[in-house]
Amino acid sequence: MGVETVAEALEREHREIDEGIETFAATLTGGEPDPQPLARAVAALRRHIYLEEEFLFPPLRAAGLVMPVFVMVREHGQMWEILDALDGELRDGAVRASAADLLRDLQEQLEAHNVKEEQILYPQTEQALTVEAKAGLRELLEAGRTPEGWVCEALRS
Repeated sequence: MGVETVAEALEREHREIDEGIETFAATLTGGEPDPQPLARAVAALRRHIYLEEEFLFPPLRAAGLVMPVFVMVREHGQMWEILDALDGELRDGAVRASAADLLRDLQEQLEAHNVKEEQILYPQTEQALTVEAKAGLRELLEAGRTPEGWVCEALRS
């Protein structure tokens, strides 16, 4: 098998984030919920949004995909607010009943959002990104972190 493309790596991250959320959701129905899978998925989704907005979306805008990127940025803002609320729910290590509603909202948003990214934006990455940008993004996908205090574009004042 060849080297994973940027699009394939981003799609893999979508699946991994979804799996973390689903793992946590399964613990809600039986016994004591384990917040760790959700905490990891929330952190991974924040990092994923950071990578897209800082390193993928600028060249996609330059390639003419302004409106699709605009929609993704708006949806990132909606998801970010849910992530903030989930962080609040998990802050003390306890899981409150309202987490289930937030989780359901996040899953619904991700389901619609990820399909659009995977069908509209990601197929353009090979043409829109330079070789250097692809290499840098792959490196960030492997080891990058969301900078402390970074907030998605839609929620910056």
